[in-house]
Amino acid sequence: MNENRTTLVDTATSSQADRYAVFGHPIGHSKSPRIHKLFAEQTGQNLVYTAQEVPADTFKAAADAFFAAGGKGLNCTVPLKELAWNYANSLSEAAAAAKAVNTLALAADGSILGDNTDGIGLLNDLIANLRIELPGAAILILGAGGACRGILAPLLKQKPASLVIANRTPARAQAIADDFKPLFPVEACGYGALPGQSFNLIINATAASLSDELPPLPAGLLAANGTCYDLAYANRPTAFVRWGLANGAAKSVDGLGMLVEQAAEAFYIWRGRRPATAPVIGLLDAERQSADRNPDA
Repeated sequence: MNENRTTLVDTATSSQADRYAVFGHPIGHSKSPRIHKLFAEQTGQNLVYTAQEVPADTFKAAADAFFAAGGKGLNCTVPLKELAWNYANSLSEAAAAAKAVNTLALAADGSILGDNTDGIGLLNDLIANLRIELPGAAILILGAGGACRGILAPLLKQKPASLVIANRTPARAQAIADDFKPLFPVEACGYGALPGQSFNLIINATAASLSDELPPLPAGLLAANGTCYDLAYANRPTAFVRWGLANGAAKSVDGLGMLVEQAAEAFYIWRGRRPATAPVIGLLDAERQSADRNPDA
């Protein structure tokens, strides 16, 4: 699943650590600095990775300043992925299809490459880690923002039986569906059209979990032995993960695995080294379970 990806390998001989960061708003919850620190230790790379609170209206200025100061690469999360797509000088195939960028990399000529590792990160977690069968599945994606765009093309290449995008504003979902019609007959609807439909895999690509809220979902939406997957992650089960468990999901998980997998792809683009993800996912999951059991520790 990793063919045809651009890799920008740093060849500097300086002992000074290369600088990377994640921009987002909010960003205080981000586990990305910890993940990239673990990757660097595992692969023997000399780098520093930090998190920076960057609202949308200051993104360009913050990115300009970061790269002007010698930064090598950025990750961009909510609500910056579409802004990062516009910021990049060139785009990978994945980013061009998604119209959203979560990884910016400084090229040797000083230009900025935009890539999107969300889709491959999700696929690696669903297929390799969770053993979910995607071919022939009926898939529902909740939300029609940059997160949805970032995962669509890789999911469609798995040849599901159907894929529906549901959104509060149906026109936004339809616009994405129209963009991807050359790949697959993607359907779009509002949440009010969901009653009576059934899906094997429901993916929450909304920002509702950041405030522990839930899109309006009818009963009976999840097929028997279905899977619920929240692209967001938290130390405790999100509202969507809890909804999945309450509605009989065989698996209802958040996006911690995807977070680590997409970070590994970004790390490979920047450093030319592919870290092992399973031990990092296991460590972070054990830490958050411990924190949940001992909230005052």
